[in-house]
Amino acid sequence: MNRRLTGALRALGVPAALITIAGVAFLAAPPAAAKSKPKPPLVTHEFSLDSCSALATSTGEGARNRFFPLQVGRVWELSNEHCVQAGRCDELEEVRITVLDETQTIDGVPTRVVEEREWVDGELDEVSRNFYAECVGTEDVYYFGEEVVDGDGNPLPDGWRAGVDGARPGIIFPGGAFLLGARYFQELAPGKALDWALNVAMGLQRTVPAGTFDDCVLVFDFNRLSDPKGKHPDSKIYCPGTGIIVDETLRLTSMTVP
Repeated sequence: MNRRLTGALRALGVPAALITIAGVAFLAAPPAAAKSKPKPPLVTHEFSLDSCSALATSTGEGARNRFFPLQVGRVWELSNEHCVQAGRCDELEEVRITVLDETQTIDGVPTRVVEEREWVDGELDEVSRNFYAECVGTEDVYYFGEEVVDGDGNPLPDGWRAGVDGARPGIIFPGGAFLLGARYFQELAPGKALDWALNVAMGLQRTVPAGTFDDCVLVFDFNRLSDPKGKHPDSKIYCPGTGIIVDETLRLTSMTVP
């Protein structure tokens, strides 16, 4: 495992045994000639929405994914203030995530709108509207796209929608059992967003400004467009009944549950 990945896992408190397991699962490859070009890891990219009996989006009822709750009115506040105070971060970053009482039909599917507002040193930097739908039965949460604007409301090129220019929904967070080593595309928009995730560790306990949380899971996010070899992941920690509590240097400071 490369030093960056190992250091990231150790910094997050992942046991050494799990570091080894995650490293083998992620980096193991069949023998090849020394000069052969490394291939990107195989990642699940085919998802069947036809297997869903319904999508839990219109009222928020039926949404059951414990690591990625889509309860209308829920708000997460995250900040990297601890990192700034420790001298490791130069800018204060703050994020507010809100599950809106709003739906939008994307590629024929009614999706739940989740807004993210990001501030840098107190100034609004970016606003995104993300479109999700949970499959009733499997509890898989699908990602159908996003709209992104800067702090002045000007559209940014990061936006994409399933059904447009070959884009398809990915899975932002799987339902059911958390499978270590599972790889799956979260965003499938050719030329715009090809983000995928790797399930790294489970059963973690973490303390953040909002409190101490148990039975949490660690997920690495990769950007295949900017990092095709998967050497520079973003680390995120999710906890049951809560959702995200760590996003790189951001830590959950408060959560509002309606």
